[in-house]
Amino acid sequence: MAVSARRRIWGWWFFDWASQPYSTLLLTFIFAPYFAEVARAHYGAVGAGIDPAAAAQATWATGQTVAGVAIALAAPVLGAIADGSGRRMAWIWLFSAFYVAGAAGLWWLAPDAPALTQALVFFGIGLVGMELATIFTNALMPDLATLEGMGRLSGYGFAFGYLGGIVALVIFLAFFAENSATGRTLIGIEPVLGLDAARREGTRAVGPFVALWYVLFMVPFFLWVREAPARGPARGILRSLAALGALLAALGRRRSLAAYLGASMLYRDALNALYAFGGIYASGVLGWSVTRIGAFGIAGAISAAVFSWIGGRADSARGPKPVIRTSMAVLVAVCLVIAGMSREAFWGIPFAPGSPAPDIIFYACGCLIGAAGGTLQAASRTMMVFHAAPGRATEAFGLYALSGKATAFVAPFLIAVATAASGSQRIGIALPLISLFLAGMLLLRWVDPYGERA
Repeated sequence: MAVSARRRIWGWWFFDWASQPYSTLLLTFIFAPYFAEVARAHYGAVGAGIDPAAAAQATWATGQTVAGVAIALAAPVLGAIADGSGRRMAWIWLFSAFYVAGAAGLWWLAPDAPALTQALVFFGIGLVGMELATIFTNALMPDLATLEGMGRLSGYGFAFGYLGGIVALVIFLAFFAENSATGRTLIGIEPVLGLDAARREGTRAVGPFVALWYVLFMVPFFLWVREAPARGPARGILRSLAALGALLAALGRRRSLAAYLGASMLYRDALNALYAFGGIYASGVLGWSVTRIGAFGIAGAISAAVFSWIGGRADSARGPKPVIRTSMAVLVAVCLVIAGMSREAFWGIPFAPGSPAPDIIFYACGCLIGAAGGTLQAASRTMMVFHAAPGRATEAFGLYALSGKATAFVAPFLIAVATAASGSQRIGIALPLISLFLAGMLLLRWVDPYGERA
């Protein structure tokens, strides 16, 4: 059955809708704070030698590091092989299975006698699945829009994805995630389906919930998205890897691509860490509950959806480079705020006892992180398309994933080191991220505004 071009685009956008809850509910607003809460209690009980909050943050960072290394090693090789064979959909099926299995396994992180390592393994499996499936779906972009429409395609896709994250988060907060103090959800009811609030089963259900969401909403993707015919004869694995080696060797002559990969390597690492540790910061520094962090997540996701849409239009009108620069400047400002704020004071200026100012400021930061993060990711995806050779988009996005993950351990590692050295969650998060964003802005100077498609 023939599928219209418009329906193919909608099917492609549904991947963003289906996969976004892994970032929104698991990586940022529900599971990460829950993991931190459980880990803090565990380390406080056994005695970790350092502050329990810092120990929990360091453990989470270690898990992110391992998953990042696995993605970095696999991404460019798989991208080259997929371009050589001309097949991408089979890989999307495979890594979708990783996504679902990893997310579903998070149910087993119970608050008593917690299996922290097991939880990190399942989380890593799902994260690897999401990231690698994203490579192959991004590689379909050149067949879906013209270069002039690429910014809107990417930006609208991110906006639709963030909208999916909002809907999933609202549903989960309203009907599943219990407040640890009251045992009630955001709308004041006990978790549905007979889940036991005392054993945190409402919050633990976030993994199976995200897995089921993905299965349901990937149906339009697999029904409507079609691969374009291969541009040439299939290449074997050895020839595909040789082509990847030639691409890597050519980076010395392709200044714009090399500079862009270097810049995005740094600023995307910082952005992912900001997402990953934002909920942990709110839990450890401000003492927010999981449900309150979830409400904060809704505000940030709404901001991300709106500004991804706006950023997509700006990207198509002016190109991705100014959108990337502006987004990074906003994120540096947010990190400066985080560095100077505690429950008691802001850069040495004390708050009145019981003041809501720290909460209001961090809500504003969440909206700015959502807005700038959404536009940054969407414009970055467009810029990569502008650097991809025709017929080799998967290889290019594999390299893009490598640049995002080859140093993905750097931000979590620096956060772990800075947190342990300073004994401060605020400094441990903000200082490494500011450094990475500024370094990325510097490298962006050598990136051509429209890449190699100018």
